[in-house]
Amino acid sequence: MNPKLKFIFQRRCVRKFSTEPVSDALIRDLLEAAMAAPSAVAKDPWRFHVVREPALRNRIADGLPNGQMLRLAPVGIFVEGDLSLAHSGELSYLIQDCSAAIENLLLAATALGLGACWLGVHPRPDRIILLSTLFKLPQNRIPIAVIAIGHPDEHPTPRTRYRETAVEWSK
Repeated sequence: MNPKLKFIFQRRCVRKFSTEPVSDALIRDLLEAAMAAPSAVAKDPWRFHVVREPALRNRIADGLPNGQMLRLAPVGIFVEGDLSLAHSGELSYLIQDCSAAIENLLLAATALGLGACWLGVHPRPDRIILLSTLFKLPQNRIPIAVIAIGHPDEHPTPRTRYRETAVEWSK
């Protein structure tokens, strides 16, 4: 692993969090990093909901089978995209743009000493309906993911998942 890329290899899913709160300043830093992501034709169709309320995090976790850590994370960030803002109104661009923003947020969390875990919502209809209902979204707003965030209470080992078999070199 190239040491200059250590912050990327340290980014791992964290599912155990301490009870220490996450400051508004850190949340803003995460959101700034997220919104620095590339976006098709700079449309920036992403929207972010900062969820601190335990009751709302629990309701979200009820509908995410792999998202139980959200109950104990001090913060959840729900990411949705506005289809009316996506390049050419295309869902595929919206998903790519939101995914790039999510990855920036995850890398920023690692760089800032926070732990985070990306919980998929799209394309699961039951999860989309849950988040759309909880947040009273209009039809043009598409739930993409929820990220559990907090100060880590576990520290997974940095790693690379590089596999030569996944690479084809042009000749």
